[in-house]
Amino acid sequence: MSEKSSNQGVLFLKEVNGKWVWFKDGDEKTDLKYEGEISNEVPNGQGTLTYPDGEKYVGEYKDGKENGQGTFTFPDGDKYVGEFKDGNWNGQGTLTFPDGGKYVGEFKDGDWDGQGTFTFPNGNKGIGEFKENKPLNITQYDKYGNITGRYVNGVEQ
Repeated sequence: MSEKSSNQGVLFLKEVNGKWVWFKDGDEKTDLKYEGEISNEVPNGQGTLTYPDGEKYVGEYKDGKENGQGTFTFPDGDKYVGEFKDGNWNGQGTLTFPDGGKYVGEFKDGDWDGQGTFTFPNGNKGIGEFKENKPLNITQYDKYGNITGRYVNGVEQ
């Protein structure tokens, strides 16, 4: 069986019987719309996926899923830039918020999970280990570098 060549095109992603399936035809008002490189009838290479609600992913694909470097933006202004694996935020990345808050560090299956730094809009920081979007073992600092608090095993000290 020979691999089909990579080319530019448009595909639509919709849920059918509980599974997400790629189609050549669709409605961008209700389905997710992909524009970019296609191989084996699924996204492979660089592309853009636009959701009906305005969410957008721009980046690399492998076998129909977000894989590699990419940027995911939300209509409310949240923005993730970093590594993706199997359609999720996995690896190193930066998540910024419209209020100026920012998390830089490790992600696992879409969550802050591992070593990272959260910077608050006022310049204060939490540095250390996060688990499932929450501080696990971190030290908090004010914008001048003074220690203002700690979390140990998820409990504020």
